[in-house]
This record gives sequence, structure tokens and C-alpha cells, in this order.
Amino acid sequence: MVRKPAAKPAKKPELPNGPLDRHLRSYTGYNVKRASNIMQSNAARALEPLGLRITTFSALCVIVDNPDVTQSQLAAALNMERSNTVLIIDALEEANLIGRFRVPTDRRSYALRATLAGIKRRDAASRALAEAEEDRLANLSQQERAQLIELLGRIDPLD
Repeated sequence: MVRKPAAKPAKKPELPNGPLDRHLRSYTGYNVKRASNIMQSNAARALEPLGLRITTFSALCVIVDNPDVTQSQLAAALNMERSNTVLIIDALEEANLIGRFRVPTDRRSYALRATLAGIKRRDAASRALAEAEEDRLANLSQQERAQLIELLGRIDPLD
């Protein structure tokens, strides 16, 4: 398969003194949000042909990697409200990518397990997402990418 080079975005408007948002670019949070918007749009484009959204892909990854994870554990892993994960789980189950099974020791809980189709879809989506990220991160070395992930992981969450 021949990959086309990523299209270059239109040049952003600038003033004689630099980018219009030059003051904002001194804030870490602003830069993280800008990068997040770029990466999320990129991921959404990569996952859409596979019938997945970022949230459904994320949930599917956790379920594939952790057979019999409960809905509550999934919600905690994705840092989401449990009620919001129900919609995601319903979508994955409707697409026959996962199954939901009662936990014998807790009748209120469901264990989630990926189907073979779910595992294959996750793997295909992972490849598509890796390719899409490669395009966006082409200006960073492998070491810089690893460092970026490590640094972002060190940001202290609000408790």
C-alpha cells in the first residue's frame, strides 16, 4: 500500500510579532489542549472507517487486554462516569465486538469479553491509529515521543 504524504495545513494567520495566540502559547495547558485537539481529530479520522470512535476504541482496547473486566472497572480505567460507559458498551455489544456476561459472585455486575471480531477490529484500528499518529508526530524522534508520553503521564491529576 502506497501512503500519500499528509496534507500540509494552511498557514495560520500571524502578526508581525508572531502567532496571534503568542501569549497563550506560554501556558502548558493551552499547548496540551492544542496538541490534544490535533491528535483527537487525527484519531477520529483514522478510526471512523472502522466504525469506531475514540471512546469505543478506548473501551475495546481495555476489554481486549483485560478479559472479564467489569463495567465499573472499565469506567475507572477510562476515567468516565459508569453511566456513560453503558452507552459505549451497548454500542460495542450491538456491533458484536464484545459480549456481556453476568458475574456469578455478583449478580449486579457484568463481565465484558471481546469477541474474535472485536479483537480483529481492535488490531486493525490500532494499526490505523499508529499510522495516523506517525504522520502527525513525524517531527519528533522515537526518543522524543517516548519522553512526551512519560512527561504527560507525570501531570498530577486533581483528586
